[in-house]
Amino acid sequence: MAKDFQSEEVVAGYDTHIRKLIPGYELVHQQIDAILMTHLPETAHILIVGCGTGYELSYLLQRHPQWYFTAIDPSHTMLEQVQKNIESCNGKERVQFIQADTQNLNQDHQFDAALAILVAHFIPQAHKTDFFQDICQSLKPKGFLLTYDLMQHEDATELKVMQQLAQHTGLNAKQSERMIEQLEQDFHLISGQDLTALLTKVGFKRSIIYCQIMNYYGFLIHK
Repeated sequence: MAKDFQSEEVVAGYDTHIRKLIPGYELVHQQIDAILMTHLPETAHILIVGCGTGYELSYLLQRHPQWYFTAIDPSHTMLEQVQKNIESCNGKERVQFIQADTQNLNQDHQFDAALAILVAHFIPQAHKTDFFQDICQSLKPKGFLLTYDLMQHEDATELKVMQQLAQHTGLNAKQSERMIEQLEQDFHLISGQDLTALLTKVGFKRSIIYCQIMNYYGFLIHK
């Protein structure tokens, strides 16, 4: 059964568990910040899709006092947790929270950039086109999207390497085996080539890979 992000138990353990699952978790967010700083104006409005417990939100909120954020997540439990997590952050009034998925976005080209970090790999194949199209239409004409997701593996060896790395980052052998089993239940993976074609189809003009760790790929996607 897929992970239940409405569950208080799942949400409470998310921040600790995610660092055992995702190699280079903090480094990826540092890269994202560097890209945003390079491409965005001094004052910017950023959409965070699937904000989760708010790690990137709190990180960016404290580093950039002139940026504004709209954070969306379909999970009420996640939104409650992220609001608790940023309670002590200066500038929390610069964040608008919306319990919604991308189809409920106001498509008025309002955002300078969007982040969808560790989100798209949970979107079923039948809905991926709409997911990316919704985000594209919510961006300003020169806006861009940053993603970071697990991509489709080519053979079983890649899964074994992922399992070994997860044991280095904190999972035990049984947990790492369970992680691989859950790929079939929780994730809807596509290849980088198929993703690029999909992005072109929905209106994005150019995409580049800014990061790759194992089968986790980060894409910088320009409108």
